Amino acid sequence: MTCYNKTGLNVRSEIGKLRTVLLHRPGREIENITPDLMERLLFDDIPFLEVAAREHDAFADVLRNNGVEVLYLEKLAAEAISDKLIRDKFVDEFLNEAKIRGLGVKQQLKIYLEQLDNQALIDKLMAGIRTKELKSHKIISLAEMVKSNYPFVIDPMPNLYFTRDPFATIGSGITLNHMRTETRNRETIFAKYIFEYHPRFKDCNIPIWFNRNEELSLEGGDELILNDKVLAIGISQRTDAGAIEKFARNLFSSEEGFDTILAFDIPKKRAFMHLDTVFTMIDYDKFTIHPGIEGPLTVFSITKDANNINGFKIVKEEAELNEILKKYLNLDSVTLIRCAGGDPIDSAREQWNDGSNTLAISPGEVVVYSRNHVTNKLLQEHGIKTHIIPSSELSRGRGGPRCMSMPLIRDDLK
Repeated sequence: MTCYNKTGLNVRSEIGKLRTVLLHRPGREIENITPDLMERLLFDDIPFLEVAAREHDAFADVLRNNGVEVLYLEKLAAEAISDKLIRDKFVDEFLNEAKIRGLGVKQQLKIYLEQLDNQALIDKLMAGIRTKELKSHKIISLAEMVKSNYPFVIDPMPNLYFTRDPFATIGSGITLNHMRTETRNRETIFAKYIFEYHPRFKDCNIPIWFNRNEELSLEGGDELILNDKVLAIGISQRTDAGAIEKFARNLFSSEEGFDTILAFDIPKKRAFMHLDTVFTMIDYDKFTIHPGIEGPLTVFSITKDANNINGFKIVKEEAELNEILKKYLNLDSVTLIRCAGGDPIDSAREQWNDGSNTLAISPGEVVVYSRNHVTNKLLQEHGIKTHIIPSSELSRGRGGPRCMSMPLIRDDLK
């Protein structure tokens, strides 16, 4: 089997023509969120699955209608475990990471899962397994007795439709991320098996710039590719500064061509959880930004330096953000389009609903949520073409179109 598209992956900007993207259609995991579990599962509300799935289908249709190949996480994961030995290995690893302590439960789960075909197995593990589904199981250990009143044997994974975070495509490789929370860290196992065993990727020798077994956390919503030399990464509620250094060391020692990382130190709070919730690139010289980060924002430049023991040097930048972007992206001017124009009420509301979280499908052409109408109008006034998708239920998960998409292939910018 030869590698599809020669390299398998290619993303060297945020705005190059999008050719292939990975999505996850919301599934039964959404209906396994309860009010008592919302905080643990990182949700502030419970989306209505039927409407959320319909909205997600509209998102996928917009992409397809604009020439984008849409792949689905759940489908690729099922295809990656077609070999029985690989499937057994996957199940063992998944159950270990799900922290199934009782031997009796683990044995019963394996029996239960063996009855499912590959697609049903993946869908079930994503959805979570309710305690009552193991009808024939009898508690035989202390570990199981302590948890006997908990409604799930395996927790649901409702954040999966935000495919941006568990891994990120950087050049021809990926960061296979270590997520901040236990709730989300299991999500990265699907990407691990897809890139190791799926026929489309397994022969591509895809480099891994950061791996999921690292102790420090790095999440895809904090990773932005500004051009084929420069990345922006958020030091955020979900991404550690030390993880960025480890990633920089690996990337700069490769032949990918990237030589600069702009590390944005953003406020560590829920509303600003990732850099892409407050800052995205939408054209060569245009960016969306939430005005709430401009005042407290500190930017550090990490530049490749073969003479430094670390392989790079770090400088705290003193200029304003637009000047920093002009300098490192070699631009004459930069336009920062503030979420809802900076109005204290409208911008707070629309940023909460990801008004600054746009997915560029080509330079100056983006996908946005319908509910952020003030910001959308501003984008249009700045010459940006907007594809507006319904968002009443998808937005309840606290993520926008960029969060819901992982580009695998983009055209290089000319």
